[in-house]
Amino acid sequence: MERPSKRAKVSSEPELAENLSVTTPLTSLHRQISPPPARSQKPGPSSQSTCSTARNEDTDDLTGPGAIEPFPRIECISSPIQLTHIRDLPTTNNVDTVKLRDILGDPMIRECWQFNYLFDVDFLMSYFDEDVRSLVQVKVVHGSWQKEAANRIRIEEACSRYPNVEPIVAYMPEPFGTHHSKMMILLRHDDLAQIIIHTANMIQGDWTNMTQAVWRSPLLPLEKPKPSTESQAKCLKFGSGARFKRDLLAYLKAYGPSKTGALVRQLNDFDFKAVRAALVASVPSRQHASNSNSDEDTLWGWLALKDATSRIPTAQKGDELQKGNTIQPHIVIQISSVATLGQTNKWLRDVFFKALAPKSSTTPNYSIVFPTPDEIRRSLDGYGSGGSIHMKTQSAAQQKQVQYLRPHLCQWAGDTLMPGAQINLLDESKREAGRRRAAPHIKTYICFANKDKKTIDWAMVSSANLSTQAWGAATNGNGEVRVCSWEIGVLIWPDLFRSGLEDEKSPDAVMVPCFKEDTPRFSGDEKDSMVVGFRMPYDLPLTPYGASDEPWCATAEYELPDWRGQSWT
Repeated sequence: MERPSKRAKVSSEPELAENLSVTTPLTSLHRQISPPPARSQKPGPSSQSTCSTARNEDTDDLTGPGAIEPFPRIECISSPIQLTHIRDLPTTNNVDTVKLRDILGDPMIRECWQFNYLFDVDFLMSYFDEDVRSLVQVKVVHGSWQKEAANRIRIEEACSRYPNVEPIVAYMPEPFGTHHSKMMILLRHDDLAQIIIHTANMIQGDWTNMTQAVWRSPLLPLEKPKPSTESQAKCLKFGSGARFKRDLLAYLKAYGPSKTGALVRQLNDFDFKAVRAALVASVPSRQHASNSNSDEDTLWGWLALKDATSRIPTAQKGDELQKGNTIQPHIVIQISSVATLGQTNKWLRDVFFKALAPKSSTTPNYSIVFPTPDEIRRSLDGYGSGGSIHMKTQSAAQQKQVQYLRPHLCQWAGDTLMPGAQINLLDESKREAGRRRAAPHIKTYICFANKDKKTIDWAMVSSANLSTQAWGAATNGNGEVRVCSWEIGVLIWPDLFRSGLEDEKSPDAVMVPCFKEDTPRFSGDEKDSMVVGFRMPYDLPLTPYGASDEPWCATAEYELPDWRGQSWT
């Protein structure tokens, strides 16, 4: 008797099991299978639709006096960046979110490469389709190179319970570097591939009540033979899928052929044309700033970031400048960790800030969003979520760093009250993201066009926090930039999504922040435009630190109990 099709599971989290072997027939391989939808409730990341300001078809052919002006046709692109589902938030705050099972639960996956910092292998394996869990070839790439490291021992012991799982130790030449990249690469039985770049460790806590982000490429087909006359320069246009592919393969090759050579050979056969993003990554390396030309070689760290942001069109249009309306961008850095940057702001101001805005005609405003102890205390997991969020504040040198960061620091939730202060519950200017109580492990870098933050010049989601190990130190005496860690991220901007990038008559594109959903909203003033959404993880406007606010410090002690009644010692 044929086994009926499986029903969708409704349990919130699967129990971890030491033995997850398959003992039933693989019926899922013998029935029709469609890829899971890119959205649980809305169109996919690259989906296009016409917004509610649609053209009146009855008036399209009317001309001359008395003709009715048709409504402008607004093309909407759902946010290419998704937030992850938060277990303990209501459904209204989880619209358009993604779960780990949405990514790994497809029985068409035949091979899965997992790049990350922390792994719970049993947790990871529990999210594959149960019928093929023992058949998927899983590669676990981590950076615990010391044989006696507790993390490496845990990973290897867990992998030994699964014949189809192989641990791979990343090349780690720098003693202070980490393998911090967070990426999945899926190869499928239907000859499609997918790249997923995200911000979560592969552990349960990161996929339940922590704010995280996910970027998923479209399903990529095998590449067709190209005419020999096709221009190589055109193929590698900045922001193109071909350029993304080149940079991703360069990143993977840095691990060495014995580690990732098989993956590089497979990905080389796939067509990345549908990808609309730029890759900004870091590998342990030394590059010379004077020779940095990403058209010839892939750059890493802040050199890559500076090169990328210098190529993106900004909102400082010529007509605005002619009117004397100087637009001052506002760049918001939102991270979950701040490392030792130095006792002065030289690296932050002269290296990193300039990499974020290398061609701005005006000095941007810079904000750094980082949670306070009060926000961690009131988060869904209370103090438990604070173990993943780091900024040291206790020594004299660390206090100096906090002092020069302070003018830029903003609250995560924006509702920490100063003594005697009151919350204005009727503040209509507040745009709520629905993530106040889900502590941030996400990392975003957003360039808003101006202070009202209604449009976005560019946005990036990355594994990289604010550190010289991740982005690279300042140039030394011979112009060399040293990067210690592995990191990876994606950078997007509105013009990437225009239908005719080479056509000057193609509609203008604008990127707008989206709150509690991925579908962009617009003012109605746009004319024949394309509106691209970017899903926001935090509320706007931002709330700067008050005089008594301090950044959360995981190595400090907090006697005041969290909402669960626990103290942090």
